[in-house]
Amino acid sequence: MPLTEPYDDHLPAEEPVAAAHDAGEGTAAVDPDMGGAETDIRWAAPEPEPSLPEPVRQRIVALTAAVLPGLPGDEVPVPLRRVAKFAPNRRARLGAPAIAAQLTADPLFRQRVTARVLADAGDLGSAVVEGTAPAAADPVEVAALAYLARPRGWRELIEASGAAVRAEADSAVVAELVREAEQRASRAEHDRAVARVEAEKLRDELARVREELGQLREDARQSARLLRETQARERKATEILATERGRATRAAADADAELRRVRARLAEAESAAGVARASAKEARSVDDAKLWLLLETIGQAAVGLRRELALDPVAKLPADFVADAFADQAATTAAGAAARARDTDDPARLDQLLALPKAHLVVDGYNVTKRGFGEMSLEQQRKRLISGLGGIAAQTGDEVTVVFDGAERIHGLPPAPRGVRVLFSRKGETADELIRRLVRAEPAGRPVVVVSSDREVADGVRRHGAYPLGADSLLRRLSRS
Repeated sequence: MPLTEPYDDHLPAEEPVAAAHDAGEGTAAVDPDMGGAETDIRWAAPEPEPSLPEPVRQRIVALTAAVLPGLPGDEVPVPLRRVAKFAPNRRARLGAPAIAAQLTADPLFRQRVTARVLADAGDLGSAVVEGTAPAAADPVEVAALAYLARPRGWRELIEASGAAVRAEADSAVVAELVREAEQRASRAEHDRAVARVEAEKLRDELARVREELGQLREDARQSARLLRETQARERKATEILATERGRATRAAADADAELRRVRARLAEAESAAGVARASAKEARSVDDAKLWLLLETIGQAAVGLRRELALDPVAKLPADFVADAFADQAATTAAGAAARARDTDDPARLDQLLALPKAHLVVDGYNVTKRGFGEMSLEQQRKRLISGLGGIAAQTGDEVTVVFDGAERIHGLPPAPRGVRVLFSRKGETADELIRRLVRAEPAGRPVVVVSSDREVADGVRRHGAYPLGADSLLRRLSRS
């Protein structure tokens, strides 16, 4: 499709004007009687751009945005190079102002765009260039192509498109007005039908009232006395009602005042509770810091004492005696027990406690497995937990005891890993009770770590000086192994 130069049909035919390189550049007229010398300079001011209907403007931007990525990089104006990289659905929407400005200011760019747009338009583009647009063509499409190609009479095509768009808008308005008028007529007809029905009902009601009026006239003298008595009772009832309303108003006011007082006391209580919680949190932080410092000191002291005492290893450990006997040893003192009992779910805390000399790890088996491996069978839960505890025993060298409820005890279990003791509670005894007996059997001062998320178990072993930890701390520790 050849490029088309803009045609300006407002210039006189006898004074041709050369196309200037830049918009607004003047043209020189040559007088033949003076040997071709330039005698006068006349400036042909370019006509202003026509006012485009909004649908036509949008269609021009859409056509330009569609062909913009296909232009060579050096033919795309600098302001539009970033717009050309947009997605197709964003290019026309976000780059519309820049595209419209370049089409107006850069005729060469408009001609390059026009060549590609006319090639895509096919026969319609050829017809618009020749000035013979089909009557059945979309006026918006014709006006957009005419604005880009600018053949002879292109301004008239744009004006015709604007008129067609306005006509369509007017037609839509007229259709909407007709539809509203029809709706109003339909509603009026419905209202008339309802009114007729109501009128029939009123006629029937009037007949019935007239009949009743005749009867009432006969009983008027008898009803007069009853009416006076009724009026007297009504006045009395009105007085009683006014009295009760006053009482109700006073009661409501008293209730509102009491509610405000209760809310004020509640606000004071909440404020005091917040202060108490903040104080308790600060005190707990101080206690935790003291505890960690004490643990660090005890750990270092224990290493020195172990060197000084040089105790020989024993053949049996205290937990071995608990597994075979039900005798309870005397509980440690409350002061000594509380000194080493603390609760946390941090796996780092578990590692620090297991790093203490001769630490004993006691695990509430099913409490941990049902929290971490609840989707498995009980046998798979036991195997996975015992296998993981074997790795901890091998890494730390500590004594490890895992306790299961005897109700699920299965004979012929595979041998436990080295350093891991597997116990089942006996008939009439729960795993929680067996764990507490294991803790009571340990000597005072030995670090005993009990892993269970059961609050009763944690409180029970804490009273006997053990360190209760949540099941999540062990599960996180196992996930790292």
